[in-house]
Amino acid sequence: PEELEKVEATIRAINPAAKIHRTQRSGVALDEVLDRGAFDLSRALENDPHFLEAHDHDHDHECGPDCDHDHHHHDGHDHHHHHASDIHDVTVKSVSLRGGEMDPKKFFPWIEKVTQMEGPNILRLKGIIALKGDEDRYVLQGVHMILEGDHQRAWKDGEKHESRLVFIGRDLDAERLRKSFEACQAA
Repeated sequence: PEELEKVEATIRAINPAAKIHRTQRSGVALDEVLDRGAFDLSRALENDPHFLEAHDHDHDHECGPDCDHDHHHHDGHDHHHHHASDIHDVTVKSVSLRGGEMDPKKFFPWIEKVTQMEGPNILRLKGIIALKGDEDRYVLQGVHMILEGDHQRAWKDGEKHESRLVFIGRDLDAERLRKSFEACQAA
């Protein structure tokens, strides 16, 4: 149970919206895990108004009605506190970047290079990018080396044309990402 709590807390740190099924020997209905549209960009935005928020605050999970937590006590020590402090042993962190309009000729080669080189360490990336000369918001998301992007909708009147990108992963060089991201801005 202790290890299970650690694993679930880590999953919550990476993706708070992930649906977790507790099973034995993968005993879960396939329609519960396949064809969920989890990587559908427009759906991701509709379902997640906090799409760009980095999730690095505490995630104490609450038990549902069929959760039976029996907390064992060994040697007088209480061993069931597995919250955010335990998550850091997987060195997962988020890097949030913000900039102005991007030069597409610089931005796209940059994001491709970053995902190719850092792919194994990138658990998730997501962003809304303002491209110079483009009337639409460009939405981007990815996992490891897999990258998906699409025009989402026109910028609203008075909406600030800014680019925001969040990386969630391991061993990410935040300063290098920030500098190279900023270098993609349109002149």
